[in-house]
Amino acid sequence: MFALVDCNNFYVSCERVFRPDLNNKPVVVLSNNDGCIISRSEEAKALGLKMAEPVFQRFELVKKAGVFVFSSNYTLYGDLSQRVMETLRGVAPVIEIYSIDEAFLDLSGLDIDFQKWAEEIKKIVWRITGIPISIGIAPTKTLAKIANKAAKKGNGIFIIRNDRHRDCMIRNTAIEKVWGVGRQYSKLLFRNRIFSAYDYTLLDDNWLRSQMKVMGLRIKTELLGESCIPLELIIPSKKAIATTRAFGRKTKSKRLLKEAVSTYAARCGEKLRKQSSLANLITVFIHTDPFNQNDLQYNKSKSITLPVATNCTQELIKYALKLLDDIFLPGYFYKKAGVIIEGLEPQMLWQPDLFEALNREKYNRLSVVVDGLNNYFGRDTVKVAIQGSGEEWKLRQEKLSNRFTTNWNETLVVKV
Repeated sequence: MFALVDCNNFYVSCERVFRPDLNNKPVVVLSNNDGCIISRSEEAKALGLKMAEPVFQRFELVKKAGVFVFSSNYTLYGDLSQRVMETLRGVAPVIEIYSIDEAFLDLSGLDIDFQKWAEEIKKIVWRITGIPISIGIAPTKTLAKIANKAAKKGNGIFIIRNDRHRDCMIRNTAIEKVWGVGRQYSKLLFRNRIFSAYDYTLLDDNWLRSQMKVMGLRIKTELLGESCIPLELIIPSKKAIATTRAFGRKTKSKRLLKEAVSTYAARCGEKLRKQSSLANLITVFIHTDPFNQNDLQYNKSKSITLPVATNCTQELIKYALKLLDDIFLPGYFYKKAGVIIEGLEPQMLWQPDLFEALNREKYNRLSVVVDGLNNYFGRDTVKVAIQGSGEEWKLRQEKLSNRFTTNWNETLVVKV
C-alpha cells in the first residue's frame, strides 16, 4: 500500500500558521509580481475566485468580500515544507518527496489499521507544523493520487481497500485527472472516446504501447491495482536550469538589465554547485511586455557554448553579460529577462583545457566560501558587485508576509 500525503491549500495554510485570525476567512496567494492567484482557501474558492486568474480582473470582488491577499513568500513556504517532510520521515519507513507540498509513503509490510494510522499522522503533522493535510491510501501510486483527491472532498482520509472499491473510483475519475495523463494525451484519448479512468483500463495494450509508450501501459497497470511505479528515493539532477523573472516595473536601462542578468547567472551557478554539476551552454533572453500593445515590442535570445564546462559564478556572469551586449537594443521598455544553462554534466567528469589561464582551483575555493556565507547569513550576503542591489528591478511583492521561521528580525512578536 502507498499513501499520498498532500498539504491542503499549502501556501494559504503557511500564511495561516502565524495568522490564526485568517482561519475561516477568504485568503489568496499571488504569483510573482503579484499577478495571478496561485493558492486559495476554501472560502476564496466558494467566492468563485479561480486558479491562475489575474487578481486585477477580480479587484471589485476581492475588495467587497474582504479577501486577504498575500504575495508569494517562498522562503517561508520552503521552510515549512521541509518541516512537514521531516515530520513524515519520522512516521514512515520510506518516503518520496514529490513536490513542495506532496509526498508518497511506502506502507508495504506494515501490519496496521490504515484508518487509525492516517488519523494519527494528520494529528502529528498538525501539532508539529500547523499545516493541515489530506491522505489517500491505495495499492498503487496512481490510485493513491485518486484517493487523495477524494480525501480532500471528505474528512481528509480516503482508502481504496479492494477491487470493488477501486472499480467504483476509476469509473468516477475523469481521464484528464489521472496522474501521468497530460494535456496532449487527454486530447488523444478524447478523440478515441476515452473519458474515464475505467475506459482507459479497457484499452488494448498494443495500442497503448504505440500511442503512449511504456508509461501509458504503466498507468493502465496501476489503475488495475498492480504497482509498477516505485518510489523515487533519489532526487534526479536537473538536465537544465533556468532563472527567469519579470521585473517589478519595466525599464529601458541597460545597467539594470546587467544587474538582473548577472543575478540570474549567479543563481544558476548556485544551483549547479548544489547538485555538483557543470554547464556547457548558456542562453540569455530579454523581452518587452507582450500584453501591452502600446509599447514597441522586442523579443530576443542568444546562446553560446562555453569553452570549458563550468559552475563558476564569475564565468557564468561574464558570458551572460556578453550575450546581453549582443541582444540589447536601446529604446525599448523591457519587462523580463532570463538565463538558461544546459548541457549539464557531473562535476566529477570535468575535463580541463590544456591552454586555459584561469586559476580554476582558486575560484572553486572561493565559491565554497561564498556559498557557505550566503547559506549561513542569508542569500546575497556576499555577491559580485555587478549584481547591484536589485531594488530598481526586483519583483513587486507589496503584500509580503514575514519570514517568520528563518529571519530573526521577522519572527512573531507576542505582546502580553
